[in-house]
Amino acid sequence: MTTTDTPSAIPATGYRLRLPGPTEVPERVRQAAARVIVNHRGPECKAAIGETEEMIRPVLGTTNRVMFFASSGTGVMEAALVNVVGPDSRILVIEHGQFGERFTSIAKAMNISVDTVANEWGHAVDVAAVEARLRERSYRAIVVVHNESSTGMVADLAALGALVRDRPTLLIADSVSGLGGIAMRQDEWGVDIVVSASQKALMCPPGLALASVSPKAWRVIEQDERRSVFFWDFRRALKSIELNETPFTAPVSLLYGLRESLMMMHEEGLPNVLARHEQLSGALRAGGAALGLADFCERGPRSSTVVVFNVPDGLEGGTIVRRLYADHRTVIAGARNRLSGRVIRFGTMGAFSAATILTDLLHLEDVLTKLGLPVEAGAGLKAATEHLAKTK
Repeated sequence: MTTTDTPSAIPATGYRLRLPGPTEVPERVRQAAARVIVNHRGPECKAAIGETEEMIRPVLGTTNRVMFFASSGTGVMEAALVNVVGPDSRILVIEHGQFGERFTSIAKAMNISVDTVANEWGHAVDVAAVEARLRERSYRAIVVVHNESSTGMVADLAALGALVRDRPTLLIADSVSGLGGIAMRQDEWGVDIVVSASQKALMCPPGLALASVSPKAWRVIEQDERRSVFFWDFRRALKSIELNETPFTAPVSLLYGLRESLMMMHEEGLPNVLARHEQLSGALRAGGAALGLADFCERGPRSSTVVVFNVPDGLEGGTIVRRLYADHRTVIAGARNRLSGRVIRFGTMGAFSAATILTDLLHLEDVLTKLGLPVEAGAGLKAATEHLAKTK
């Protein structure tokens, strides 16, 4: 038996990937990514890059050039900082979950001077607190996670953009887990740098990242030559994308996959895609509440791409995660941070439907019942179905 034949290497029959990323990849996208590898500087790849960039712009809500990188989302988080933050400037990071804290960790590793606004997890970003900090001192950038997949809370980018519109301060947003499932209007909201990645609502395998940069941010990038950057150099990437290329070897298969997933999104219609995410995440929340699972987010704009439930007293999140996989091959997430054991998380992004949500709730009811939680039979399905009927 070879290594690839071992049970641990092969997903079991009926495997259901319900994480908040990576997400299930539709068959159309898998087939597109499996095409013959072509010359990454040749006409076929250039055409794919050009078409992909054209189709991603409306999803971002921008007229900017969009640059692609062979990377995870964390890579372009670093890229967003290294291109605009010089040795004498300071940034303000809004920490409203695990990935805001990651931005702080990246900045400190790069020896960037960083201040933070520590926002209570599960609560809306305190825009007034951010404004107060801007009055106290000058910052090169405000840095925020658009969709905090660790908590299920969305940042108000429009309000944050309004704070910096008439200031030299830039607004940098990580929308790795939001783009494609939650509205992004980069130009309208005044977001100067948006970074994202392929493996979540964009319905692709991991490994392809992107960045969209405003004219305001380009002026900062072009005026400062002191930064140490090579692979992540946005200037180099811009010159390449103007030729429908990437600066270095393009992830050809992933670009073909992303082009196909964007075709699917445009066929469905972008407003319909966003409405579907909102409706189905709402149905899962309604069903979970009927099963005794409270939403972790107490108030504020909730995510349409991830649902985070508090774990009932007497249970532990990891136990629910393991039983869902063992009994139903349904793969969800717990938490690998201060919420460990206290929450469970479902991805509600990409290629999913009402049937997906109802199956989630059926499996959840079974597991919670086996773990001793008093659950009314069928309550989750009933609540979700009623939500779906009300939100057609």
